[in-house]
Amino acid sequence: MSDLFQPWTIGEVTFRNRLFVSPMCQYSAEDGFPNDWHFVHLGSRAVGGAGLVMIEASAVTPAGRITPADLGLWQDAHIAEFKRNADFIHAQGAAVGVQLAHAGRKASCDAPWRGGKALSAEQGGWQTVAPSAIAFSDDSSMPHALTHAEIVELVDAFAAAAERALAADMDMVELHCAHGYLMHEFLSPLSNTRDDDYGGSLANRARFPLEVVRAVRAVWPKNRPLFVRISCTDWADGGWDIDASVQFAHWLKAEGVDVIDCSGGGNTPAAKIPVGPGYQTGFAARIKRDVGIATAAVGMITDPVQAEHILHSGQADCVLLARELLRDPYFPLRAARELHGAEVDWPVQYERAAR
Repeated sequence: MSDLFQPWTIGEVTFRNRLFVSPMCQYSAEDGFPNDWHFVHLGSRAVGGAGLVMIEASAVTPAGRITPADLGLWQDAHIAEFKRNADFIHAQGAAVGVQLAHAGRKASCDAPWRGGKALSAEQGGWQTVAPSAIAFSDDSSMPHALTHAEIVELVDAFAAAAERALAADMDMVELHCAHGYLMHEFLSPLSNTRDDDYGGSLANRARFPLEVVRAVRAVWPKNRPLFVRISCTDWADGGWDIDASVQFAHWLKAEGVDVIDCSGGGNTPAAKIPVGPGYQTGFAARIKRDVGIATAAVGMITDPVQAEHILHSGQADCVLLARELLRDPYFPLRAARELHGAEVDWPVQYERAAR
């Protein structure tokens, strides 16, 4: 039997297979609300056979958005539209989740197809925040260094967003500690030069992310999975690296995290990334082996045989696809036809194509 198409149960949630939809920002919301674009985009991946459809990075505060058009879960009014998506995804047999995020110093930017530059106040931008007053790049806005009181407020905001995710019937939640956004900024010495309890040592730099995890785990049911996405390396000298990620993963496991979603980069424009097929799967394998926790593999996974090999060789427990699922929303259905011993339920409306 195909490993990729084996069901996987965590707590009381069963994923029908191990091909998951990575959270991919669409930059198409208004005031944080999902709309018809999100409904069709997400729903088509559920129809396409994915085991989990993860909704894109959803900001826990308005200031935590990457762009003004990001999704959000900072107010109760958002819940109904998230649940509309969840209900349809569930009806197709897939699990549904959401990634909770705060963009930190990489917030207040324009959409990528308009250049992604920092927005001025006149353009609708806002003051960004970070662990330290260090801009991401020369053309980025200067962030405000968070105070202790503001850090506490953000921990509470993540917990409140997780409660809203539960009300929207999400099966799982992922916390975004990667790609140079706020929690990653705290972890990396490239972006965190604080001299208080939230800076300096690895334990201090990990304090804020771990406080977020602890607060979310306290309100998120233990029988529903909690994922954390990390950048396993900054790909830059003097930055966050895989050894620090292994230690961080030990701490995450102790706090009740179920899966480490192993990505990389995003915290400095000076990163030198050796991009290639499956270039980050080694991180998932290392953390799975050294920490004894389930991992997700990501990064230029584009072929069913490649995805099957990642699981069959024990490098990870699931595979998250991003761009390949933009190119082909029905990748899981196609993969099941190509792999030996793979079984997947086609939508009854499409069954004539399965033969």
